Amino acid sequence: MLDYVNLEADLTEEERMVRDTARDFVEDRVKPDVGEHWIEGTFPKELITEMGELGFYAPNLDGYGLPNLSERAYGILMQELEAGDSGLRSMASVQGALVMYPIHSFGSEEQKEEYLWDLGSGEKVGCFGLTEPEHGSNPSAMETHAEADGDGYVLNGAKTWITNSPISDVALVWAKDRSDDDTVRGFLVDTDKAGVTTNKIDEKLSLRASITGEIHLNDVRVEESDVLPGVEGMKGPLSCLTQARFGIAWGAVGAARDCFETARQYATDREQFGGPIARFQLQQDKLAEMATQITLAQLLIYRLTDLKERGELRPEHVSMAKRNNVRMARDQSRIAREMIGGNGITADYSPMRHMTNLETVYTYEGTHDIHTLILGHDLTGFQAFQ
Repeated sequence: MLDYVNLEADLTEEERMVRDTARDFVEDRVKPDVGEHWIEGTFPKELITEMGELGFYAPNLDGYGLPNLSERAYGILMQELEAGDSGLRSMASVQGALVMYPIHSFGSEEQKEEYLWDLGSGEKVGCFGLTEPEHGSNPSAMETHAEADGDGYVLNGAKTWITNSPISDVALVWAKDRSDDDTVRGFLVDTDKAGVTTNKIDEKLSLRASITGEIHLNDVRVEESDVLPGVEGMKGPLSCLTQARFGIAWGAVGAARDCFETARQYATDREQFGGPIARFQLQQDKLAEMATQITLAQLLIYRLTDLKERGELRPEHVSMAKRNNVRMARDQSRIAREMIGGNGITADYSPMRHMTNLETVYTYEGTHDIHTLILGHDLTGFQAFQ
């Protein structure tokens, strides 16, 4: 696997074990069937508890049966999962970074005991409800709201583009508390409650091997004990997104690396004009550029991981990595598909599947343009959006 400057030489024994376990899992359990799942628009649900048994959900958290691995081990896991398919990494990322992380960081002890064990094992599936039909890049304008009602709340609203929602057991829904000056709060909503519907979104042309849906809340009653007590305002959902974007920046490298390895193998095997096409300068130029761009992205995310371990990572750092690494992966997947020629448009080869998936990754959890403006604000001090 491409590691041109030998970054993995510095991995600990534990981190190597995570890499090897995840890589073997993807090779044995994901890659043989993921092309068919992508064509059919299905997710391999049988893998959910297997991933839980392997400790793939929020492994960088501690307690409640969680492994408390290093941030680098977590990043490597996301990299290996996305080498299989972005839908696989998305499922694990949402479960761990967007559902388990906020419960672990902001939940009550009762909420942690109720949910983290089952989410960590994959016995329960969670989803994260922030994006709305009319509010994507501006989530603070959300219309979903909670009205105080006795010793609880009544929730009304709609969320969309929600990974895992049609198969989820619990939804972490962010809503405005009308009884407290529209303060944004997180509500843990069991999806079997009356008034909750989680319709699947079909006919996607990207991230097809992922279950995506909506959350509709129609007079859904929750108790005070269902509110995350440890956070108020947009700090809650945005801190979750920072965790998830960190994993995305790692994952994009995995997708790009898989495209490179597929293209390199094809170039050495495919014979035209009396020999392998890998001997031609045009093909070598493409491989050299792909390897260089992937290596630069690896260097960026390894450095940011060191900062995260030291507690020095800022959200703006993550914006740079998410923006750069996903763009890189999207660009290089196209070059890899090009190298494979006509064969590259079939599900027998991964680059075009990665290429279409990365269109979603380029957009979700902060679009490329929004991350550009976040960096622009940080660099100049002038905010181009409210």
